[in-house]
Amino acid sequence: MISPPRVASERAQVAARGKDIEDREPMRLVTRIRFQLIGGLVFAVLVPGLARWPTTSLVPGSGMISLQSAMLGSMLALFLGYWALRQMIAYPGVQATQYIAPAFAISYSIIIVMFFFLRIEYSRYQFGASFIVAVVWFYACFFLARRALLQSFALVETGDTKGLKDLDAVDWFSLRKPVAPDRRMDGIVVDLRADLSDDWNRFLADSALKGVPVYHVKQMAEALTGKVEIEHLSENSLGSVLPSLLYLRLKRLVDLGLAVIVAPFFLVIVCLAAIAVKLDSKGPAFFLQPRMGFRGEPFKMIKLRTMKVGAQQSGGNFTEDNDPRITRIGRFLRKYRIDEFPQIVNIFAGQMSWIGPRPEALELSDWYQRDIPFYRYRHIVRPGLSGWAQVHQGNVAQVEQATHKLHYDFYYIKHFSPWLDALITAKTIWTVLTGFGSK
Repeated sequence: MISPPRVASERAQVAARGKDIEDREPMRLVTRIRFQLIGGLVFAVLVPGLARWPTTSLVPGSGMISLQSAMLGSMLALFLGYWALRQMIAYPGVQATQYIAPAFAISYSIIIVMFFFLRIEYSRYQFGASFIVAVVWFYACFFLARRALLQSFALVETGDTKGLKDLDAVDWFSLRKPVAPDRRMDGIVVDLRADLSDDWNRFLADSALKGVPVYHVKQMAEALTGKVEIEHLSENSLGSVLPSLLYLRLKRLVDLGLAVIVAPFFLVIVCLAAIAVKLDSKGPAFFLQPRMGFRGEPFKMIKLRTMKVGAQQSGGNFTEDNDPRITRIGRFLRKYRIDEFPQIVNIFAGQMSWIGPRPEALELSDWYQRDIPFYRYRHIVRPGLSGWAQVHQGNVAQVEQATHKLHYDFYYIKHFSPWLDALITAKTIWTVLTGFGSK
């Protein structure tokens, strides 16, 4: 019996989708948390321990106890490092492979320090081998997952979807009719505020019931760009208008503790840089400027001088690429962010944090506030030496650029957390060590 063309076509589509899923299933396995953790436990904890077990068991006593303790400790370090890594890679634009080694280096160090202070015997071999294997294992998992599983999203081009297809982090295709496509899709993106027909509403509801995620355009844009574009202060766009007050207080304690630890190092660098500034050009070594701070309170920010004396009067507040007002030593200090090291004084005073929105000059802040709605909202957290906007965009000089940068600030406030601060810190350290990405 010959099937009608429509039935045959539907069967072919189902078969094609089934084959697509079957072909991708081995690679999808790599992305599963259970597979990654079980593999990590086997290869990074059990294998090194069992490899050493026969020789250790021949000499009963402290050697066996230290190996068993280290196996338990390395298991805890593996879970802790993986959990921290998953928290950090949840943010847009983060390549997991760049943060695997730092995440596990920190987690294994924490467990080793804990064992040291608790006077628990442990095998250095087990910790060392486990750390190396864990880094290799998770690097392989995330590398294969990134190469093989580019997500595919259907875009309903109704309403405000402008510019979304330009974001190439995913595979986009247009969905022009409220009918399931003939290809795989990991979700449907639509402007849920648009005036959709009943057919579209039914189709989106049916898709959600079948397990296909339906995302609002702003939700997807935020996830792909790391920016929150708000038109009005509402819980729909920011979740809560106030960031976590508990973390705001805890962060202040962390800021002070870290400032105390790094102050001697910063003092040496700042003294040497100040001497270089004085030798390079006439004028003071330090530069004080009123900036807009926490909760809209102005403060005087201190920096190493990187421009010629009187440069601000001659060229205004904006700094351009290859600005002739910048001194020779100033270019070097700006490249590696050393000119901002004296701001540790502002951190001690509670005027700034290590991580937060950039404190703008009062003139620029007043200008942006007149032209950008809700600009003052960025002052709800302490300004910082570095921040989510700084590591993505750097300095800006126009209102349009400032608006884009403000969207990064809103994203930081919305996702205000220690994990986002840790990610920004890692990106900033990379900039300071390499000079790459700074402006």
